[in-house]
Amino acid sequence: MLNFTDIKLNKIIVHHIGSKSRNEGIKFSKHLLNLKEDIIQTMLLQYFLNPFKTEALYHFTDNDNIENNNIYRFASEVFNDPNCFNKESQNIAKHLYSKSEHPKINGGEFYIVYFKDIVVEDEITDAIGLFKSENKDTYLKVYQKNEDFEIGSDEGININKLDKGCLIFNTDKENGYLVAMVDNFNKTNEAQYWKDDFLRLKPREDNFFHTQSMLNVCKDFCDQVLIDDEELSKQSQILIKDRSLKYFGARENFNEKEFEAEVMQEPEIIEAFQHYKQKYFDDNNTEQSDEFEISANALKFGKKNFKSVLKLDKNFHVYIHGNPELAQKGFDDDKKMNYYKLFFNEEG
Repeated sequence: MLNFTDIKLNKIIVHHIGSKSRNEGIKFSKHLLNLKEDIIQTMLLQYFLNPFKTEALYHFTDNDNIENNNIYRFASEVFNDPNCFNKESQNIAKHLYSKSEHPKINGGEFYIVYFKDIVVEDEITDAIGLFKSENKDTYLKVYQKNEDFEIGSDEGININKLDKGCLIFNTDKENGYLVAMVDNFNKTNEAQYWKDDFLRLKPREDNFFHTQSMLNVCKDFCDQVLIDDEELSKQSQILIKDRSLKYFGARENFNEKEFEAEVMQEPEIIEAFQHYKQKYFDDNNTEQSDEFEISANALKFGKKNFKSVLKLDKNFHVYIHGNPELAQKGFDDDKKMNYYKLFFNEEG
């Protein structure tokens, strides 16, 4: 979907965005970066682009008028006239600073980049990149002094750890442009400012989105609803997860009725799943699709979240990566305790 093979880093400028809660302000660059060394360009391209590995795409959004979305408007100005890149980079930086109010949001360097010859969905186009580095790593430096070696330290940016980034592609403007987004520090609510407050994005409802959403619904339904069902064993919950992954892995297209019959099976579970699914999509303000083409990449990424764990008192955690039917539950009358019997061919 994204092809960076022939991409060119056309313009780049760096500003420093401080923490608004600490009144640190913004430090603007007056001029573009002059990248004289090819190795620096190569390293920057690796830093900026390597994290974009999924097919998840977004659109800019606004409740009333898309023109009220600041980043959409600033990006449009740059695409219409690249000569206003410096001016609009400062407007973008001011907007980011205005959204950096939470005391846990750290200051950092903010890179605004203009790319050419980037391929998105087989279309060659330009793109604007916005990247923020909030965390520094400490490095050891070994250097020679006279006839000895000495060790010092320094702080710098790890080019394999982009904190936050987005790529705004100059296509599909009428729907809010196509946007790819990375946020590697979004575990807490305050970190959501990048996607929800600064960029204000909504998912593009394509096959990747539908596959990813339905996998999330299945996982959360098992973890949040079925786990409270006293009549349903933990093994049965794991079986439903396993049947879900097998369904998606064996088919090219998703059909809601077929899925419910094969995976959920029991009428009571199907009804509970339908209620949970409706609430999930209502809460996320998105439309559910009864039929869609299954995205292999969405399935690949989604599988990582389908961890099946049998938690047995405080003594054992059994991780089941394959067929849950190879773990059979029983009850020992002498010990008056439950047990699991595990079947396997060889020890790893």
